Amino acid sequence: MLNYQQTIDYLFHRLPMFSRIGAAAFKGDLTNTVRLCEAVGNPQKSFKSIHIAGTNGKGSTSHMLAAIMQTAGYKTGLYTSPHLKDFRERIKVNGEMVEESFVIEFTEQIKPVIEEIEPSFFEITVAMAFAWFALQKVDIAVIEVGLGGRLDSTNIITPELAIITNIGYDHMNLLGDTLQKIAGEKAGIIKRGIPVVIGETLPETKPVFESRAMEQNAPLYLATEKRWVADWQQKGHELEVSIADKHTDERKQYMLELTGLYQVKNLLTVLEVVHLLAKTGWKINEKHLQHALKNVRKLTGLHGRWEVIHEHPYTVLDVAHNEDGVEQLTGQLEHCNFQKLHIVIGMVKDKEITTVLSLLPKYAQYYFTKAQIPRALPEEELAQNAAGFGLSGHAFPTVMKALQQAIDDAHKDDMILVCGSVFVVGEVEAEQLKW
Repeated sequence: MLNYQQTIDYLFHRLPMFSRIGAAAFKGDLTNTVRLCEAVGNPQKSFKSIHIAGTNGKGSTSHMLAAIMQTAGYKTGLYTSPHLKDFRERIKVNGEMVEESFVIEFTEQIKPVIEEIEPSFFEITVAMAFAWFALQKVDIAVIEVGLGGRLDSTNIITPELAIITNIGYDHMNLLGDTLQKIAGEKAGIIKRGIPVVIGETLPETKPVFESRAMEQNAPLYLATEKRWVADWQQKGHELEVSIADKHTDERKQYMLELTGLYQVKNLLTVLEVVHLLAKTGWKINEKHLQHALKNVRKLTGLHGRWEVIHEHPYTVLDVAHNEDGVEQLTGQLEHCNFQKLHIVIGMVKDKEITTVLSLLPKYAQYYFTKAQIPRALPEEELAQNAAGFGLSGHAFPTVMKALQQAIDDAHKDDMILVCGSVFVVGEVEAEQLKW
């Protein structure tokens, strides 16, 4: 019997892992996931679920919904990816990570199937999550798609409701090179008769969702047609948002613990989902909503979404890594007060690097770095690419060296932003920094 660390090493290194090696780890069908789940008794059939896809916002939306369901008294599973620090972050019940002993036991149990069919790391973790949720007898599980939708391992569930947050350019080597193609892959989670909420639509994507929903006889709800953001303002470490109903103009105020301005879009999606769930018998009231939205991090352990780790200098971690995410991030910077901006950035090779670099502010001082994974773009190469867009700075071999240098260079009225990759944010060890 392996111990926990040996088990994790086995999973990380024995199996193709997308976060480590990229597209080579992506399995283009659901056969392996079906086989793995059959081997452990099809646990996905024993609990109710909500399925969430989208280019950006699906992680925040997943955690908001999990917090709301927990607050409403439901035992709530949450499956997300990738993790920042600990593998077990991917699989939680009421905010608590899966037990180490279960990770060991499940891996031992499934090892003969692993050796036979050679699944990906993600396929194994999906089956593990479903088995844990079944064992824990959750009332509902919030399941985040890993990549795409149609061929994603999570797409063997039949949820209560599906959500597609938005569509943007990301993973184009796997999902397609147009918004319509990407939307088509995400729309693959829309199933016969199952309601679907779309967070944001574009002229290119709306017909794709409408067509798929019609084919599947699935009720389609567009979050932006139900409510709108009347006002917002930063209040300390919270974001106060006023939401208006489009038909009655009734206003409601929400205090969000997640303070990124992009969260107002996710909030509209979440409110429509909660409205539909309540209509079908889930007992969720306004008090549950208010409490949960004010305590998402505390209830679920979400990190890396405009996460402030220090005040002077104002230091923020954000996992934004694609075109839409970085556009939202630069929009947020316009609302921040600072003398000078220091940006610590690292990216992976298979992202739209030139597009992201073209969006970043030229006035910032840059600290180019890389996460310690094979997919990471070498820091010197990132610095060279960035110079072509008028971005200046120095290269550092590790995230912590880059961030420590930014801290050493920054004055108390400056701002430091760490971004570009989930894996870069995951390598920040805040407690080891010298402020």
